[in-house]
Amino acid sequence: MKPLTTRWALAIGWAAAAAVQAQTPPAAPGSAQLGRNLAATCANCHGTNGNARGDMKPLAGMPADKLVAMIADYKNGNQPATIMHQIAKGYTDEQIRLIAAYFAALPVPAARK
Repeated sequence: MKPLTTRWALAIGWAAAAAVQAQTPPAAPGSAQLGRNLAATCANCHGTNGNARGDMKPLAGMPADKLVAMIADYKNGNQPATIMHQIAKGYTDEQIRLIAAYFAALPVPAARK
């Protein structure tokens, strides 16, 4: 392929990709999918799907209002932490509500019942 033809092919490819991206609707602000995506950052410490192991607090099945209050305590400095206060400050109140709703909807593991 000649260099000019290659450039045109790339330009057309980028334009097509941009058109598809523009037609893809963003996640609704209150969607469960967005809550799940935001909650993925919690997996490093609190386990996949909120099923923590060891000394870490499990989040699966925790009532949303309790989790929102706990994260708010970290965010405003009322609860001491090594890292949670920094993580909590990175989320808006709406994002925290979405994360809490996601974990509240998960089943409590049999080991915790």
